[in-house]
Amino acid sequence: MPKKFTYRGYTLEQLQAMPLEKFAELLPARQRRSLLRGLTPAEQRLLEKVRKYKDKGIQKPIRTHCRDMIILPEMVGMKFAVHNGKDFVVFEVLPEMIGHRLGEFSQTRKRVVHGAPGVGATRSSMYVPLK
Repeated sequence: MPKKFTYRGYTLEQLQAMPLEKFAELLPARQRRSLLRGLTPAEQRLLEKVRKYKDKGIQKPIRTHCRDMIILPEMVGMKFAVHNGKDFVVFEVLPEMIGHRLGEFSQTRKRVVHGAPGVGATRSSMYVPLK
């Protein structure tokens, strides 16, 4: 039997039934402060869209530029397309992501992959072994 998800001793169902202020008390200080100060207008629009998609049962990803939105229990199971500066990165919210920010799952930098040196790049790269 797989281990049941809990966050600070509460199950996912209990977290989803909790009011936002009570849930904020369970979060780490930075996220708690952000939620208790109130949501920005962009975050409020995103939360309304999440609730609308959940009520209607829409499965397509919610596109957003709001990278600093904290993942709430009601977002679990939904798909988000978060902008990383160039394009939208799609991911599904898992219970383990609660309390993190959306931008943490949409990386803004790619890993650098260097190719082979070009012809005449430097004196040391003139010898390129043949396979």
